Amino acid sequence: MPELTCLEICAGAGGQSLGLEQAGFGHVAAVEIDPDACATLRLNWPASDVQQLDVHHFKGIDYRGVDLLAGGVPCPPFSIAGKQLGADDERDLFPQALRLAEECEPDAIMLENVRGLATARFAGYREQVLARLHELGYRTDWQVLNASEFGVPQLRPRFILVAMRPDIAGHFEWPRPVRTPPTVGETLRDLMAAGGWSGAEAWARRANGIGPTLVGGSRKHGGPDLGPTRAREAWLRLGVDGKGLADAPPGPGAPAFHLPRLTLQMAAALQGFPPDWRFAGRKTAGYRQIGNAFPPPVARAVGVSLRSAIEAARAAPLRLLRDVS
Repeated sequence: MPELTCLEICAGAGGQSLGLEQAGFGHVAAVEIDPDACATLRLNWPASDVQQLDVHHFKGIDYRGVDLLAGGVPCPPFSIAGKQLGADDERDLFPQALRLAEECEPDAIMLENVRGLATARFAGYREQVLARLHELGYRTDWQVLNASEFGVPQLRPRFILVAMRPDIAGHFEWPRPVRTPPTVGETLRDLMAAGGWSGAEAWARRANGIGPTLVGGSRKHGGPDLGPTRAREAWLRLGVDGKGLADAPPGPGAPAFHLPRLTLQMAAALQGFPPDWRFAGRKTAGYRQIGNAFPPPVARAVGVSLRSAIEAARAAPLRLLRDVS
């Protein structure tokens, strides 16, 4: 399957990167400011062009003609957990994404954020972003997709904005939900049992639902716990101690009804990362990367839809040429 090209900004630990790669996009560059996340990308993609750089200083002109510009721009300006300052937040990078779209002229754009951006509070801001994309010649659409609809055992709703050249937009369809997600217990049974805990099977049967959204926090706020009080209460109902993370799964001496904590590997599995995806940095840094990631299965689903639309648009002139001849 020939690759289409992708330029990704705010790449984080590679959740979107991995999903787009699985959809058939090859990265010409991945731009990320966080050193731990860059180290993670290099661990898993040693041959890729990973650039540790503030996106304000990144020039898109060198990547003109890329097939897809993608990014998980920072969410604090729109997150319910933050102050919701929107355009007044210095961390708002939508203007930089629009600048890069103008500079590199991609065929398609995919930008991901928290669902807060879909609320009425930010209707005016959304319209400004969409209007600028229309000025650049793109047709736009957006949806809030729940990760649980794509096999991820979390709610994790995400705002997805897509923009495409008009000929491509006519072929685009949003991905449909694929299946009922596995439960937390089904997802983590083997990982919980890996240390020899005899209660892992019974625990997995009790953890018979999907989890709340994992929250990774930022460098300034948040540690290695599973989120605010309400989220920790939801994890408790699933048999998980959400007040912190464990260094290892429960051992053979743990009581049958032990209340386990998640390890980094377990948290990554709940995000849809494969078992061999490695995370650089210490535990808090690793969890921050995992909790802030875009689940790879969701990125893959949207990426497949974008790839199909691009290929259909490019095939249309060839079909017309054959029909005429």
